[in-house]
Amino acid sequence: MSDCGEPRTCEALASFYVWSGSTVTLIANLFDTTPETIVSYNDNVPSKDSIQSDIRINIPFSCDCINGSFLGHVFEYDVFPGDTYERVVSNYSSLTTVASLRESNSAYSENNIPNNGKLNVTVNCTCGNSRISEKYGYFVTYPLRSEDSLDSIASQFNISRDDLQNYNPTSNFSQGIVFVPTKDLSGSFHALNPSSGGLGGGIVAGIIVGAIAGVLLLAFFIYVVFYRKKKMEGKLLPAASEDHSSQHLQVEFSYEELANATDNFSMSYKIGQGGFGVVYYAELRGEKAAVKKMDMQASKEFLAELKVLTRVHHLNLVRLIGYCVEGSLFLVYEYIENGNLSQHLRGSEREPLPWSTRVQIALDSARGLEYIHEHTVPVYIHRDIKSANILIDKNFHGKVADFGLTKLTEVGSSSLPTRLVGTFGYMPPEYAQYGDVSPKIDVYAFGVVLYELISAKDAIVKENGSGTETKGLVGLFEEVLNKSDPMEDLAKLVDPRLGENYPIDSVRKLAQLAKACTHENPQLRPSMRSIVVALMTLSSSTEDWDVGSFYENHGLVNLMSGR
Repeated sequence: MSDCGEPRTCEALASFYVWSGSTVTLIANLFDTTPETIVSYNDNVPSKDSIQSDIRINIPFSCDCINGSFLGHVFEYDVFPGDTYERVVSNYSSLTTVASLRESNSAYSENNIPNNGKLNVTVNCTCGNSRISEKYGYFVTYPLRSEDSLDSIASQFNISRDDLQNYNPTSNFSQGIVFVPTKDLSGSFHALNPSSGGLGGGIVAGIIVGAIAGVLLLAFFIYVVFYRKKKMEGKLLPAASEDHSSQHLQVEFSYEELANATDNFSMSYKIGQGGFGVVYYAELRGEKAAVKKMDMQASKEFLAELKVLTRVHHLNLVRLIGYCVEGSLFLVYEYIENGNLSQHLRGSEREPLPWSTRVQIALDSARGLEYIHEHTVPVYIHRDIKSANILIDKNFHGKVADFGLTKLTEVGSSSLPTRLVGTFGYMPPEYAQYGDVSPKIDVYAFGVVLYELISAKDAIVKENGSGTETKGLVGLFEEVLNKSDPMEDLAKLVDPRLGENYPIDSVRKLAQLAKACTHENPQLRPSMRSIVVALMTLSSSTEDWDVGSFYENHGLVNLMSGR
């Protein structure tokens, strides 16, 4: 089945940042076009013999369905002696990525690019998305720079902030590539072909270009493992990233700096504790931070989290600021003001979260998971999704945290682990029984979190108030949802602190989505991409969302009747 949607081809633009020393002719050669074409599309290019550096220009290209899976265009690049993948990405002004080059040129190693050979360079694009708007059918592939933001791009292209975000639901607008509706040479937006129902944009076309893969931390791994039983001294370089902006360069802190910022790790600075370490509040170099102190025995979890958060950056994933490897292992994150979701749902000292906020937190968390499942190469699986690992910022948006158990995997891998990791109540049956690992284990756990958002109950609940007999939240909800008329009993499961301040139909829809996520058969669970689409619609207009149509469109129609 094709993921390109319709239309399967269209015209698109590439936003190219003109680097010092480039010429119109050179740029034209990169994109298999003519200097005259570039001049005709850009008022800021006076002639084919003159171009200013440090400006953006638009380059037209054909947006096609590639391998039946995504929209893009493959350009042929002539390799020069000394070229590396990083240099090619720089030559194309980050319109492609190292990960994409690896994907498109698997015939040889990136460290053995043949001189005077040719590389396939893939630039992603979109033809529009009728689910978002039929007003737009002409887009520019726009690599983000440090000066860009959601608001500045929306203003520059004269489109609504919401439209821009909806076309790029997984972007934090600080790095990577986004797709922006744009005007043609006559100054008009192209409408989407109303009969096409295009499915490009931020949902499917960005799978490859969304990958922000850092350099493997092999040297760092060897260093830490070899010295993990000794006091670690000396300086380690932060991992390189394809995004060279300073905001994503991880800082190496000294033990002395962390100790001073936490009053020598005083209990008065303690803000949390998990299975692999204690978390302290600190103010470091003008920024509020959370410092996780881990024992040397947790080096595997330390490295897993460091590797993931050095490679992936997203608005709905907690941001790693830096690390320290002196005496103990330390990870330094951005400080998230409002604690975690579990505290909000079950903490008596906190005000109950309004229903609309709960749906928004679900959407935020789903976007973060969709990013690590579908927009990174290779795929990451979190393996410990739960309400305690979803942090709430000052604006009550959700961020997925605690990547210490994250697994780097090939899709479809299956192996019996030497030990089960994760949290009981959130583990799907295929993982608990057989050790099968796939992104669908995160989907299952996310479904449990959705049930928590509805009920504010723990993943494992005590029956009849007893301390011995327990029942999973999944089973509790399924008993109700499998009834022919579940509405009355479903209302009894809603967090009582909400009173009557919630739309019961919205609760039903979220419960049905949770039921699909926790289906016993992992193949019948929706992808995180489908979940994001459903939650976007539920968040914006619950009354217009036909839950039956959603499941039917995603091959989940039987789940509606509990079969």
